[in-house]
Amino acid sequence: MSTDKFAAEERTEPEAQVEITGRNVEVPEHFAERVKGKLAKIERLDPTLTYFHVELKHEANPRRSDESDRIQITATGKGHVARAEAKEDSFYAALEVAIGRMERSLRKVKARRKISLAGHRAPKGIGETTAALVEEAKPDQAEDKPGKYDIDPYEDQFKPGQVVRKKVHKAEPMTVDAALSEMELVGHDFYLFINEETNQPSVVYRRHAFDYGLISLETDKA
Repeated sequence: MSTDKFAAEERTEPEAQVEITGRNVEVPEHFAERVKGKLAKIERLDPTLTYFHVELKHEANPRRSDESDRIQITATGKGHVARAEAKEDSFYAALEVAIGRMERSLRKVKARRKISLAGHRAPKGIGETTAALVEEAKPDQAEDKPGKYDIDPYEDQFKPGQVVRKKVHKAEPMTVDAALSEMELVGHDFYLFINEETNQPSVVYRRHAFDYGLISLETDKA
């Protein structure tokens, strides 16, 4: 075993930048050190990762006492982002679950890349953009940080739901296989992309077991 490899296996902190924040909770130093030790193992699965953000949040809801501590881990690399989240009865348990989910996602992507055909070009990641869109769609995120125009004081409370936010993001065409890899990295159940084979907006999504689905939009040609 080389000296560099031995040092990597013994490292207790990742070389990537780590930011640990707490919402409604203080993060003790001993727990922060535990988090960094776990992230060092994650970093070995993907050495291109350069930044980790770990967020802890305590949800004081007596009806959800069994899932009151939440941890979200976001790992950013060159052109891609991986995300995992867990809610458990303690931050220690949530950390183990979140780390396990991120490990599985990175291993899936690593295996997918190995079996990709040699002629396929490298995936062009837009995972960070899609992750941002999905995060905005989450109810708890929207409630935590309402936008300037999210609340209309004159809106009739009996009026049906309205579209309160619109966003447009640029995206480069990619293969279906690349889109699946990006979906695994962000840890969500769907991924919106431009299919480079058809140049049409498409969505890949999870089905039962280990299968995936593909939805594409097609316009009628005159």
